[in-house]
Amino acid sequence: MKSFSLLILLVIILSGCQTLGHNAIIDWVDFIKWDGKEYDGIYSGVIADEKYIGKKLGEVKFKVADNVLDPEYKTKDGDAAFHEKGTEIFTMKGLPNLIAVKSDRNINGYALYYSRDEEKYQWQFQDIPSEKVNRIEIYQGYTPDSRKGIKELKSPEQVSQFLQILKTSKESPNFQPNMEKGDPENYQMILYTGEPVAYKFDLQFDGHTYFWFPSEPSILSNEIQAFIPNN
Repeated sequence: MKSFSLLILLVIILSGCQTLGHNAIIDWVDFIKWDGKEYDGIYSGVIADEKYIGKKLGEVKFKVADNVLDPEYKTKDGDAAFHEKGTEIFTMKGLPNLIAVKSDRNINGYALYYSRDEEKYQWQFQDIPSEKVNRIEIYQGYTPDSRKGIKELKSPEQVSQFLQILKTSKESPNFQPNMEKGDPENYQMILYTGEPVAYKFDLQFDGHTYFWFPSEPSILSNEIQAFIPNN
């Protein structure tokens, strides 16, 4: 009888684990599904100007984050990872494999997405045609005023100096920021080239060192301090 009771207990435990497996916390990739295509977020790019927004395609029909717990869920047209139902979706003029959605969290007011099956990711630092960069904006990151620029570089000399600092940064995969005074200060750099998508990268300062993430963590020269207000 004792063995039989243990067997029943084991079956109950295993059944519970199986149920939990279908109600897991899912770490969603930022995506939108539209017209049968999966679009992934362009995390290192922002729209350069609202004039590049095309016609309205439709609206998000369902936000999967916080609402879907089944890891076997099949996405449907109109699904978005993080955008609320009713968020407007637009085409991008001249870029058939990109779409945009209105977003108060993004610089210049839109989040951009690319069709993963029809477009390669091409917004890394090494992809920038540096000779075409004609303007750089710096924003205070992750604050209520994060969409308010704190510095704009427009002269060819300033732009060239700033780009040179980025290019000569020292890759340091094992770098750990100094956390004695809390989290590092965060900034966002927007590099404009005259194209519809401008390049966006995070810049951080831990009180001692400026660093960023072109691919691996990289240390920046303190010369960049001249371009960061109030530091």
